[in-house]
Amino acid sequence: MTTSTTSTAHRSVRHCRLCKPSQGPNDYTLFLRQWVRSPARMGAIAPSSRHLAEAVCAPVPERGEPVVVELGAGTGPFTAEIQRRLGGRGRHLAVEIDPLLAQRLRHRHPGAEVIQRDAVHLRHLLDDRGIESADVVVSGLPWAIFPSATQHQLLDATAAVLAPAGAFTAFTYLHAVPLTPARRFRELLADRFEEVVPSRTIWRNTPPAFVLHARRPRP
Repeated sequence: MTTSTTSTAHRSVRHCRLCKPSQGPNDYTLFLRQWVRSPARMGAIAPSSRHLAEAVCAPVPERGEPVVVELGAGTGPFTAEIQRRLGGRGRHLAVEIDPLLAQRLRHRHPGAEVIQRDAVHLRHLLDDRGIESADVVVSGLPWAIFPSATQHQLLDATAAVLAPAGAFTAFTYLHAVPLTPARRFRELLADRFEEVVPSRTIWRNTPPAFVLHARRPRP
């Protein structure tokens, strides 16, 4: 090997050592890719912002050992906020139907129990883990695009696992408010819970959204 060839090889080795390993797609790219594959299941084209995550996860208790169930965890913005609020306390079940998103959640949030299943099976998922009820259910599901039957199934499953004083939070995008599925969802919440309170509009989210806080499921 000539001196020139050796020098070139050494430079190539140094360059390779400085190269960063492939990290895979970022959250936005992965979310968009899964949305293209199944827009009806994803509901949004971008992960929720930190500001929306803080509002949605506000009911997570600051003390005790609560059981928090997360529906439609996606790329994990709500997962991260729940983990931050719990600080190692209680149990956190993150339900995500998409296998790629579930895999990323397991790697990124080992403190959460990530379950790759449909949320309609919520009662069985808790029973299998010896959990009688949840103190808080946090939803990242796209309720405003679900048909009536799916909304009923999911909300019945949610109400069935909540403790008597439990809290349920979901969000809806501002532009979806006048849509029939969104109005139907709010009516269902009023039927299933004694109290439903909307939050202020969260403009620092794409698109703008607001949160529905529901408490005390009806028998």
